[in-house]
Amino acid sequence: MRLRNKPWADDYMRENDHVVVQKPFEAKGDWKSLFDNKDNPLHLEIGSGKGQFIAGMGKQHEDINFVGIERVKSVIVGAVKKVLDAGTSNVRLVNEDAEDLRDLFESNEVDHLYLNFSDPWPKNRHEKRRLTFRTFLEQYEEVLVPGGEITLKTDNRGLFEYSLMSFSQYGMLIEDVSVDLHADEDPLNVPTEYEEKFAAKGQPIYRCRVRFRT
Repeated sequence: MRLRNKPWADDYMRENDHVVVQKPFEAKGDWKSLFDNKDNPLHLEIGSGKGQFIAGMGKQHEDINFVGIERVKSVIVGAVKKVLDAGTSNVRLVNEDAEDLRDLFESNEVDHLYLNFSDPWPKNRHEKRRLTFRTFLEQYEEVLVPGGEITLKTDNRGLFEYSLMSFSQYGMLIEDVSVDLHADEDPLNVPTEYEEKFAAKGQPIYRCRVRFRT
């Protein structure tokens, strides 16, 4: 689906610079200073889309600071609106294509990482593009605190099974696995827009939580 261009997006993000970090690469090593409570843990979502998850998480967990990265300008403006509507002050958004998180975050700067409905890249020749390929895991391990956690959600069984294997081969500890998240009825689950769409069609949602060994 072709995304509609929004010529007003740049101005909108600048007007809401208390939500959208204007110079994110300069925040490396000092992300917590961008929040009112600098002592809160820092959680990061890669690919925030229209922001339903990160806005909901920010409202549900006021004792955690959240950063969401979304590279598509016409999409992230929707996330800005959701954060503003949620009325929470513990969410910041970044409009960048962060190919290497180590350009944005110092070692041990992030406490938890969320990968929600990432592109599955189903063809074998595209394996290295999957966000759970070992080179990405190397990035995550460096920016996360020792023993830092990753939560993955997807509707794609192939990606889910691949990711579990990748995590295991990397030596990570698998803490929790759900092969039908909505049937489990987790009251703390905050759904993404994609998640609601797929679940409404009867598609099972897969989730796992893993952590790096210390």
